[in-house]
Amino acid sequence: MSKLDDRQHMTHALRLAARGLGRVWPNPAVGCVILDAGGKLVGEGWTQPGGRPHAETEALGMAGAAARGATVYVTLEPCAHYGKTPPCAEALIAAGVARVVVAITDPDPRVDGGGIRLLEQAGIAVEIGVLAAEARALNAGFLKRVTAGLPLVTLKLATSLDGRIATRSGESQWITGPEARARGHLLRADHDAIMIGRGTAEADNPELSCRLPGLEERSPVRVVLDGGLSTPERLTLYQTARRLPTWVLTSRGLDDPRARALGELGVVVEPCAPGIGGGVDLQEVLRTLAKRGITRVLIEGGARLATAALKSGLVDRLVWFRSGLVLGGDGRAGIDSLDVDQLATACRFRRVDHVAAGEDMMEIYLPG
Repeated sequence: MSKLDDRQHMTHALRLAARGLGRVWPNPAVGCVILDAGGKLVGEGWTQPGGRPHAETEALGMAGAAARGATVYVTLEPCAHYGKTPPCAEALIAAGVARVVVAITDPDPRVDGGGIRLLEQAGIAVEIGVLAAEARALNAGFLKRVTAGLPLVTLKLATSLDGRIATRSGESQWITGPEARARGHLLRADHDAIMIGRGTAEADNPELSCRLPGLEERSPVRVVLDGGLSTPERLTLYQTARRLPTWVLTSRGLDDPRARALGELGVVVEPCAPGIGGGVDLQEVLRTLAKRGITRVLIEGGARLATAALKSGLVDRLVWFRSGLVLGGDGRAGIDSLDVDQLATACRFRRVDHVAAGEDMMEIYLPG
C-alpha cells in the first residue's frame, strides 16, 4: 500500500471511530478497517455502545477467513490485556493478518506499547503514526482522562451578537434559531456528560436530552452542580432520572435527607470537595467524573459555571453560537467578570472553524 492509500483507509477508520463518541466511555472510540491481500475491503468496525465489542473484534467478525494475509487499519493501538474481553492484539494474530497500521499508541498502562510488541513478536508488520494528529483529536477525551485524570471539557455558549444570554427581564427563548439548536443537540450526542449549574437547573428546568430524530438514545449523562443540594425534587431532570442517567455533585454528604430523597428518584448523588462560596470545586468535579469513566463533558450553563471553567483554565474547546440579535449592556451576559485588568492576562482562544447555522453562526475555538 502507498502512503496515500494508508491515509485514505485510516481516514475511513477515523470516520467509523467517530460513531462511538459519547457512547463508549470509559473506553476510547476506535475504528478498524480490514483489506484483504488483494486490497479489497472485507471488514470494518467501531467500538460498540458501552465500550465493547471492540472495533477490531467487529471488523474481524465481518472479514472472517479473508483476514488471513490482510492489512488492518486501526485508529488506536490494539489492546494487549485481558479484561472483559480477550486482547485485540491476540485476535489479530490468531486471524493471521499480515500488516497492521496504527494511528497512535494507547497510553493506558495496561497497553502502552504492549499491543504493538505482541504483533511484532508474531511476525506482523506494524506501522505507527498514520494520521496521528487526527486520531489524537478524535480521542482527546480518552487520552486526557488516562494521562491527566480529567475529561475533555467543551464549553458551549449560545448568545446574542453582543454576548448576552437573556434580556434584562430574563427572557432567553430563543436567542438562536432552530438550526443552531439542532447543532447543539448534535454536540450533546457526542459527549458522555452534559453539565449545568444549580441556577440554570432552577431557572430553565431543562431536560438536557438529545431530541434529534433517531439520536434520542444518545442522550448524555446529565450532571447538575449543586453544592448545597437546594434544587427542588420537582425538576424535570430529577423526575426523569430513571429514564436518563442524572448525577448531582454536591459538597453535602450522602446522609443528607435531600441526598436520600434524590436517590429515591434514581439520581446518583456524588459528594465533592467544597469550593469558594459554598459550591463545589470544579476541578474536583471533573476529577470525580473522570474516575467514574467520563471522557467528554459538555458545559451548557449558566454564566457562573462558564466563568468558573474559563477562570480555572479548564476549557479545552469553546463552541460559540451567535445570533444577529443585539440586546445591549443591560442584557444578561453569557460570561461574568473574569477580573481581567490587562490584555496579557485575558483568556485567549483561536478560532479553528466556523459554519453558518441557519441565520446564526457556530464558531469553534481552541485555547491559545
